[in-house]
Amino acid sequence: MIVMKFGGSSVESGAAIERVAGIVRCALARKPVVVVSAMGKTTQQLLTMGEEASAGNKRQALERLRALREMHEREIGAALPEASEDLGQILDCHFREMADLLEQLAAAGEFSPRSADALASYGERLSSQLIAMAFSNFGMDAAHVDARCVMLTDARYNAATPLYPQTYARIRDKILPLVGENKVPVLGGFIASTEAGVATTLGRGGSDFSAAIIGAGIAAEEIQIWTDVDGMMTCDPKLVREARRVKTISFAEAAELAYFGAKVLHPSTLLPAIEKNIPILVLNSRRPEAGGTRIVAEAVPCANVIKAISCKRGIYIVNIRSTRMLMAHGFLHRIFEIFSRAETAVDMLASSEVSVSLTIDNPARIAEICQALREFSEVSVEEDQAIVCIVGDNVRHTPGVAARAFGALQGVNIRMISQGASALNIGFAVAAGDAEKTVKLLHQEFFSSVDPAVFD
Repeated sequence: MIVMKFGGSSVESGAAIERVAGIVRCALARKPVVVVSAMGKTTQQLLTMGEEASAGNKRQALERLRALREMHEREIGAALPEASEDLGQILDCHFREMADLLEQLAAAGEFSPRSADALASYGERLSSQLIAMAFSNFGMDAAHVDARCVMLTDARYNAATPLYPQTYARIRDKILPLVGENKVPVLGGFIASTEAGVATTLGRGGSDFSAAIIGAGIAAEEIQIWTDVDGMMTCDPKLVREARRVKTISFAEAAELAYFGAKVLHPSTLLPAIEKNIPILVLNSRRPEAGGTRIVAEAVPCANVIKAISCKRGIYIVNIRSTRMLMAHGFLHRIFEIFSRAETAVDMLASSEVSVSLTIDNPARIAEICQALREFSEVSVEEDQAIVCIVGDNVRHTPGVAARAFGALQGVNIRMISQGASALNIGFAVAAGDAEKTVKLLHQEFFSSVDPAVFD
């Protein structure tokens, strides 16, 4: 058994869905379970119309909903020319419910996290049902499974935490029997529900996370993540045209890259796969013949010092200075207690005798954090920053890596540096305007030549 997850760009149109059907058909002998995202940018459209309706722009929200229906009708209709009646019934039901929800939001004047999850869930609810129908139309014995009946979470809306034992039990009850009957189960990623049946979502990258959980639940031989790029690259090819495909990388290296900005995978995706030791393949649905990237438990030998460079923008640096308490017992504990209360994660930290600097990527509660910190310290915040990381298993074993990086970045003002916490990466905080230059210089330094066994 394998899990095949297809992202929004892989199912954005009728032609794309037909292409996905061909990919799945070629894998039928391996008993695939298919997880799909919402079509294209549907999720963002849904959230935008929810914000509009609750802000009093109901007409604009309903117009956006009408355009979204037309897109689904047009694209799915192209893949299902002989199922217009069934298609119409599904669309009528779902879009009527969404219109009712927008009316409620307009009346309430509030778009709560719970309402956001309820509205956002329709993207995957639609795509999974319609794509299952398309697979059947293309000759496969597909079976739609409502992911909300399988994936159980707590009630932390917008970024719910899976209830693993209950979820695995439902996966065994609802998915494995279908696979045993040689059917192709099709589920929406990203969406789930509480034990009370209230819709939740798994947050950014949630469809990948869903695929990994399902893979762990069925003890899959591998989890395939199908996207619109050839795999994980040595850096963002939009920044460096010479970026190379990484053929094989370890879970630990991939997790570092994902956490620090690589958009191909979300860090949470790796957790169930690591626990069950299931390889993950990142593949291109537009170029199935491309080799992709295989993510495995153990790092593979590599002649290059690093495997890849990641870049994470939208960073804030918080500088905390307190000559009175800096070296006092409990100072750092007090700082992190404030960030914990605000449910705000810290990416990097550096300290000296007179200050502590740290980075965050979520400024939603930064005013509250700074107010609490100012009770015992001086605080300043630098906006519009970026983190650039060089990542690789060899970093921990190779002397002089930081010296090479600093040498390559002589013309860049580095605001912070972090090394040692994971032993797999060295991170640099720079102004967002310097991020592209930083990536290019580091790529030139570390990838002027590559190990052909690891890179393509």
